[in-house]
Amino acid sequence: MKIVIADDHSLFRESLRTLLEARGHEVIGEAANGREAVVRAREKKPDLVLMDLAMPVLDGLSAIKILAAENPEIKVVALTASEDDHSLFDAIKSGAQGYIIKNLEADEFFGLLEAVGRGEPALTPTLARKLLREFAKPGQSKDSPDALTDRELDVLRCLVDGITSNRRLAEKLGVSENTVKFHVRNILDKLHLHNRAQAVSFALRHRIVDATDA
Repeated sequence: MKIVIADDHSLFRESLRTLLEARGHEVIGEAANGREAVVRAREKKPDLVLMDLAMPVLDGLSAIKILAAENPEIKVVALTASEDDHSLFDAIKSGAQGYIIKNLEADEFFGLLEAVGRGEPALTPTLARKLLREFAKPGQSKDSPDALTDRELDVLRCLVDGITSNRRLAEKLGVSENTVKFHVRNILDKLHLHNRAQAVSFALRHRIVDATDA
């Protein structure tokens, strides 16, 4: 994958660049603050931006919101030292494709990056459970699942069940991967969401499935 690293600590960026390149990824840009991250993403058009949340000039959450609105095809994953639940929830709500804590072991970190490459959320099981519990709470939204077709609801249920890759969705539903991509794009467009992690949150918030069944 072509990656931009956004972090205000130059030594961390250098170490992460070395690690990523050793695993065959291409680091095409670096940023020391959120504003630079937005600029680099606009210029370089990476596959992925690894975004720290606590940065000067423009914080990571604000940068994620801008990129999600401008370039939804660019995946953004929060890579942060913060284990605060609200930071996790805010990052996903802002459009992040995942949330990775910096103290992960290298193998688990790269496993999550591979998941992002397949279009899946980058979340450890512990963080995924926190997210499920949070978005399973009753709440109100201006959007409604009534806007979705029966087939789109089927896709959404599969996403909540953990079937998030295009290949597995296609096998489960008996359709082509292109058809899956079409349905997922429609779901995101209709519900004004940016990625599949947000779609899972929406499904739980609206009780399309219960968290205990997911």
